[in-house]
Amino acid sequence: MSPGSGVSRRVAGLPLDRARAGAWPAAVALTAYGLPIAFILLPLLAFLTYSFFYVTGGTTHYDLTLLNYRRFFTDEIFLPVFWRTCVLCLEVSALAIGFGYPVAFFLAGLKGRKKYALLMMLLVPLLMSYIIKIYAIRSILGGNGFLNRALLNLGIIDAPLTIFVYNLNAVLLTLTALLIPFAVLPIFLSLERIPRNLLEASADLGASDLQTFSRVILPLSLPGTITAATFVFVLAIGDFLTPQMVGGQNGFTFGRIIYSQFGSAFNWPFGAALSVILAAVVILAIVIGARFSGRGREPG
Repeated sequence: MSPGSGVSRRVAGLPLDRARAGAWPAAVALTAYGLPIAFILLPLLAFLTYSFFYVTGGTTHYDLTLLNYRRFFTDEIFLPVFWRTCVLCLEVSALAIGFGYPVAFFLAGLKGRKKYALLMMLLVPLLMSYIIKIYAIRSILGGNGFLNRALLNLGIIDAPLTIFVYNLNAVLLTLTALLIPFAVLPIFLSLERIPRNLLEASADLGASDLQTFSRVILPLSLPGTITAATFVFVLAIGDFLTPQMVGGQNGFTFGRIIYSQFGSAFNWPFGAALSVILAAVVILAIVIGARFSGRGREPG
């Protein structure tokens, strides 16, 4: 074999190698953008399109109309349930932050492996079945649950309490208990990013622990706290299983209405319209949360 033939083969192979090298970034980009488009954007567009159809007499009509949206705003049932659900989810966010912030603050103050071991123990319930956790909470709050039996044995009450089961109080407590880990993690990460030298400088300048917390720790952890509140709100407002299992007839939420439209009512266009409204609220909550958490990162 002559030396010239080997050189010609290497030269001839350069365009192929370059094509293969260029195909890999294109495949990665196609996967990175194609999957979200296929599994997120296209279903949202399908829901949006379907929301302009309507159902009469069990038959779906594919004429574009705003009847579904008009029904939502004019019917005396849907709008009050929607506002009540939004208020409920805001309360869940507030309670999750109220209980989660001290836990995250305690974990962030630990040193060594103990900190991350306890954090992992806190996150272990996220690996459990969602339904099992709901049943566990029902066994605590139910009429014959642990809470009522303990209060009866202590003589605090004479009859089992019913305020914690099959109503909005039950939904509130159950969602809070289930979503606290989602509030703890962003706050913990925000507290972890605070430089230790700032805390030492605050102590050197004579600030008390309360002053250091209120003037240094709390402002710097505010972005993580807002992110946690937004995260909990979004998860709570889209939940229909928890209200279904612990809410009863008095714990009806907007998610259950959407679920019923796709199920027993078999009115998919109206369910799609309600889903679009819910998606708009979720997007608005994310935008507001991102805006306020971004302000919290600004110096001064």
